[in-house]
Amino acid sequence: MTLANKVLAVNTDLPIRTDQPVHSGKVRSVYWLTAEDSRRLIAERGYAAAPDAPLAIMVISDRISAFECIWHGEGGLQGIPGKGAALNAISNHWFRLFRERGLADSHILEIPHPLVWVVQKARPVMIEAIARQYITGSMWRAYSKGEREFCGIQLPDGLQRDQKLPELLITPSTKGVLKGIPGVPEQDDVNVSREDLRAHPAAFRFRDAADVDRYETLLKEGFAVISEELAKLDQIFVDTKFEFGYVTDASGCEQLIYMDEVGTPDSSRIWDGPAWREGRIVENSKEDFRQRLLSHFPDPDILLNKNRMDERSALARDNALPLEIMQAVSDTYIGIAERITGGPLHLPEDPRDEIVGILGSEFGLVD
Repeated sequence: MTLANKVLAVNTDLPIRTDQPVHSGKVRSVYWLTAEDSRRLIAERGYAAAPDAPLAIMVISDRISAFECIWHGEGGLQGIPGKGAALNAISNHWFRLFRERGLADSHILEIPHPLVWVVQKARPVMIEAIARQYITGSMWRAYSKGEREFCGIQLPDGLQRDQKLPELLITPSTKGVLKGIPGVPEQDDVNVSREDLRAHPAAFRFRDAADVDRYETLLKEGFAVISEELAKLDQIFVDTKFEFGYVTDASGCEQLIYMDEVGTPDSSRIWDGPAWREGRIVENSKEDFRQRLLSHFPDPDILLNKNRMDERSALARDNALPLEIMQAVSDTYIGIAERITGGPLHLPEDPRDEIVGILGSEFGLVD
């Protein structure tokens, strides 16, 4: 089997029984199960969910996005080998630690395959909760131009690039276009302050103002767990994105949970500790791929300038990246996954057939 066949690039056409359109993001696709199948699986598999809770099959692909485009490689390679399995394994590891340490649960009910989650439908909180422990990336660029206030938080003068911040900084942004909130522009992905959240919790789909405090606590505790565990591996947890939502548990109570993914190379920056102490930045996250793209193309402004989006889309469409780049990124994802989980990563040989086989024979979801 060729390397390209081991990569799951298209994850929207699996024969999973559903009566709704497949929802597809940059990496994951969601198949909402019928009410009958949801109820059956909750009973058969003993899930800790309300009997009528809607369930979905979430399938992660090996696609890689950067600079708002999907990229591909030579030899028909439509993704990064092992990337999807690495992301799922890392998220599964952190979600398990969160549960064991009494933080909060996630939307995941079962993991039948390295690229598949069975999830309970969650009502998402409409913010992306960004937590930053070091000043780098977009925050450093804004800071270096004189900006000092971020999401209502004032930073001191004199910070240096890639320096550790005086305290963990929480800089939430809107998830989608939210309307009718005073002082919050009606645009996707705009920064909001803690005061905005507390003044208008319902607009951001929090249950109440107390849950704004609860989300901050879960964010800080989750960040601390991941940061401490990575420190044991001499890796630095730089910044990350958390997402939260509500589910109804088996007793009918609404619970605030972690959702999407946590602490992965896609949603976080992870730096190599020894290199950082030497004054170098070695990325064990998707930022490594971004930097490779910037070095590979002769005009990096196409990737950085939002006014050149048409050129950027054409660049991604018309250029197959060298296999050396794709393999190097694969090594980064698999390497950090195996370090975090403490064991070898199971890489599917034929992911599509494996997923269809398991969901058909064990879950009865394939006609």
